[in-house]
Amino acid sequence: MMQNPTLTVSTSPHVHAKCDTATIMWMVSAALAPSALWGVYAFGVRALVVLLVSIASSMLAELLVNLKKHEHTLWDGSAFVTGLLVGMNMSPIVPLFIPIIASFFAILVVKWTFGGLGANWANPALGGRVFVFFSFTSQMSTFVLPNSLQKVLDHMSDTVSGASKLVDTLSSATPLSYLKAHITQNAGSIATLGDGSYPVTDFAKQIGTALHINPYAVDSFFGNVGGCIGEVSTILLIAGGIFLLCTKVITWHIPVSYLASTALFTWMFGGIPTGQGMFHGEIFLPLVSGGLMLGAIFMATDYVTSPITHKGQLLFGLGCGFFTFLFRTFGSMSEAVSVAILFMNILTPTIDRYITNRKFGEVVKTSKEAAK
Repeated sequence: MMQNPTLTVSTSPHVHAKCDTATIMWMVSAALAPSALWGVYAFGVRALVVLLVSIASSMLAELLVNLKKHEHTLWDGSAFVTGLLVGMNMSPIVPLFIPIIASFFAILVVKWTFGGLGANWANPALGGRVFVFFSFTSQMSTFVLPNSLQKVLDHMSDTVSGASKLVDTLSSATPLSYLKAHITQNAGSIATLGDGSYPVTDFAKQIGTALHINPYAVDSFFGNVGGCIGEVSTILLIAGGIFLLCTKVITWHIPVSYLASTALFTWMFGGIPTGQGMFHGEIFLPLVSGGLMLGAIFMATDYVTSPITHKGQLLFGLGCGFFTFLFRTFGSMSEAVSVAILFMNILTPTIDRYITNRKFGEVVKTSKEAAK
């Protein structure tokens, strides 16, 4: 097991930042808070219970490690952020033992196996989320509609013949998973959502018609969609990301390259499974659904598990976008953001090995000078 370093040696120049680890962690928590609170508003008290259980479990695991190792990391904010992210990546109706297992796995295995904060090989929250996803896939893939869409569905049940069957089907699907299931049955394109009477708010219809945007993307952007607690409100996640950019907690390189590459690959090849061919893929709905914003802004940008250089970060974001598109479009998973980021976490040491900053004061010789 890696020992805690007592001396760090690196090349100059050195810059001392006034912002310590605890400050950064609590700033990230503050940036996540609006979207987490929206999840509670959209899904009800059960979502709040899931969040509190996740946070409490994560901090309990951190406390146990502290007692064993005689360290004091409980209040540096890292365990709180991990628990908050684990909870935000859960369905609001998930059995409570699942976020408990995910939080303990994130802290005890992913974070502390290699020495704790700064030495973890993957994002702890992502590791915990992926661990329980493959262990309890059915429970992790069962979602409910937010209160706003439930009202729409209730209205449809009163007016549409046979809607009782529709309720059972739609209450357990996100737009992406619903679409994925029908596309794999060769049932068509993005229009499948409308053909199947997937609920959408009147507000989204009006905005979508005015701006010529898919109304399901509008609902997803404002958080009127089924999914994990913290991923549904794209607009609040973006607001949190802008806060982190303005306070220089993160840089633009990973989020922008991640989102741009996902959009590009989806547009180029996303129409193939639907029979529409190249350059016909739907862009907006995949961008604002399936936890992409949560992953791109708050999880892929983890300092420890992402590349050091800006060029490396751009490549990292590009890889995340490629694998997200690949797993979503041609794989069995409709969302896949967590797996894509985790896969790139594994490749981060390789990226840092081959993409490095030029040493301070180093003079690069031209090919003619080198030949002399």
